[in-house]
Amino acid sequence: MTFRPLHDRILVERIEAEEKTRGGIIIPDTAKEKPQEGRVISVGTGTVSDKGDVRPLDVKAGDKILFGKWSGTEVKLEGKDLLIMKESDVMGVIEG
Repeated sequence: MTFRPLHDRILVERIEAEEKTRGGIIIPDTAKEKPQEGRVISVGTGTVSDKGDVRPLDVKAGDKILFGKWSGTEVKLEGKDLLIMKESDVMGVIEG
């Protein structure tokens, strides 16, 4: 199955955080926060202006992004936990 978000929405897979701190302490699952970093799986066509023009999104499939802690709606597709969010929820693209 393929999924294509509509308009200015994007489909994101969370990137799991390290299970150890720098000092080597293992963090149990109950104490972990949900990661705020993810990889874009697919994107919508873009936003439609008042004139009817479509402005493409700045993010693209494969981009590694940072987003807000409470951003998006959690969904399960093909057994994977994913997020659907608006492009405006993305704080930035991690490059390099």
